[in-house]
Amino acid sequence: MLQPMLASPAPSLAELPRGPQWAYEIKWDGVRALADTTGGRLRLWSRNGNDVTAAYPELGGLGALPDAVVDGEIVAMAAGVPSFAALAARMHVRDAARAAALARSQPVTFVVFDVLTWQGRDVTGRTYDERRAVLDLLPLVDQVQPSPVYPDGDTLWQVTRDHGLEGVVAKLRTSTYQPGRRSRDWVKLPHRRNRTALVGGWREESAGTGRLGAVLLGARDDGGALRYLGRAGSGLAGPLATAVRGALAEHARATSPFDDPVPATDARGTHWCEPLVVVDTLYLSRTPGGRLRQPVVRGVRTDTGPDPWEQE
Repeated sequence: MLQPMLASPAPSLAELPRGPQWAYEIKWDGVRALADTTGGRLRLWSRNGNDVTAAYPELGGLGALPDAVVDGEIVAMAAGVPSFAALAARMHVRDAARAAALARSQPVTFVVFDVLTWQGRDVTGRTYDERRAVLDLLPLVDQVQPSPVYPDGDTLWQVTRDHGLEGVVAKLRTSTYQPGRRSRDWVKLPHRRNRTALVGGWREESAGTGRLGAVLLGARDDGGALRYLGRAGSGLAGPLATAVRGALAEHARATSPFDDPVPATDARGTHWCEPLVVVDTLYLSRTPGGRLRQPVVRGVRTDTGPDPWEQE
């Protein structure tokens, strides 16, 4: 199964790598995908190996790539900046007519930033700079663009913050592409931290309404125990609340799935569920006990699994 290379998090701006041996790119607020034209047809693979080609018919121009596999981010724009919320309506659509209608009303862009195979040849062993030179050969097609490269991480950090972008990724210019590995050769620093989490329970907006008001989030540690990340209610409104509530409907259980004790204030009135639904969240930081500070739910994820407990 094709798997993308992953970046390691930088704890702070002070620890973002610096120097001429590093290149800097924007951290795009979208969905990671590999575009694969080996075998003579286009397939878009999600981070967990699902075929998501049908969801994005406007990216059909990627079929012009010459027997290649390229790495990038599927991005939807809102008010001039990438918006995960705008993309959420597209992620789970597989009906061809519905996908075509959304492609016309809310098109996505594929931002390409690396290459694994080109003209049938594996180029993962080449350096970052060499692979970026290969990307200069990309055919010009609609809804596809290369991710720009910048020489100064501090300046890019400030610019991305001022323009409401997600953050910065530093990449070692001599690094090879390491499929499926989280490497220190790539280092990411978002303005707000992001993680995917499991939902272990939900609370109603008001007692007896059945409307979703908050979810209880968790992550598994190295031993497989489900640890408690905290309660999140921000972001759960309108279609998103309906989508999350619908995803949880079939997974009810009578008792808490968490191996950690859940505080009484969070457990009171909670409807417990099997921890099978994955949601995307933003948060400021984590407490010493591992809870998320000011978490915001952004959508249900089926393209990737939950992040482990230890990941910041």
